[in-house]
Amino acid sequence: MFHTKKSLGQNFLEDSQILNKIIETASLKSSDIVLEIGPGQGTLTTKILEKAKKVIAIEKDDRLINFLENKFNKEIKEGGLEIIHSDILKFDHEEYFKDSQYQIIANIPYYITGKFLKKFLSSNSQPTKMVLMLQKEVAQRIIGESKDPKKNKESILSISIKVYGIPKYIRTIPARYFEPQPKVDSAIILIEKISKRFFEEIDEESFFLLIKKAFSSKRKTLVNNLDYLPKNDLIKVFKKLNLSPKIRAENLSIEDWKNLYFELIPFPKN
Repeated sequence: MFHTKKSLGQNFLEDSQILNKIIETASLKSSDIVLEIGPGQGTLTTKILEKAKKVIAIEKDDRLINFLENKFNKEIKEGGLEIIHSDILKFDHEEYFKDSQYQIIANIPYYITGKFLKKFLSSNSQPTKMVLMLQKEVAQRIIGESKDPKKNKESILSISIKVYGIPKYIRTIPARYFEPQPKVDSAIILIEKISKRFFEEIDEESFFLLIKKAFSSKRKTLVNNLDYLPKNDLIKVFKKLNLSPKIRAENLSIEDWKNLYFELIPFPKN
């Protein structure tokens, strides 16, 4: 039994029902390569190995490396599993996966969620799919949905994911399913159909600058946060796009952002 490290955000999931739900969500095939982040004591790793062609498990805690290598000695020798001692934020996945497709299954500590998502979604070696366990509140922010559709709100986080893929909230995982038990519930989310198609005619850097400006002051309307044009000209653009001059950044859809971008920041086609 390992004493978990609070500094690494370690909470081990052992419940078979939840583990099976993660595998079901991933829809693994025998030809799939899976990047598993934070394998812990290898409970989920075992189930992934039953379905996938190969698992690359990235573990930061050096205490767990020998344990995992002993536990999966056979799978490692047969080439079905590779265990890498590394911090996922420092792992060079672009070099590792430059010639192959892969998907991600991970239990992500809250404190690295934003950096982790940016690293993989904006890279030149994107995964085809992600199945993630996150803090429930973060998962809800990513989806941008609530029980009341009228209260649905987007955020920089949700937009930053939806321009690369389609996120789906799969299910809540109550805190009691983890050891040690965290103070908050978690959730499983799926991000699928990951690509850079959205940016074929849009410059990524300019787009995200637009988003940051738009959300710079949440209490202000979008017209008052943007400085690309004089206010009166901005209002004309909004009317052209059938957007209220009083609308806030959190109320725009991905398609709205795309249309607004083309009005404010024309990007030359190649």
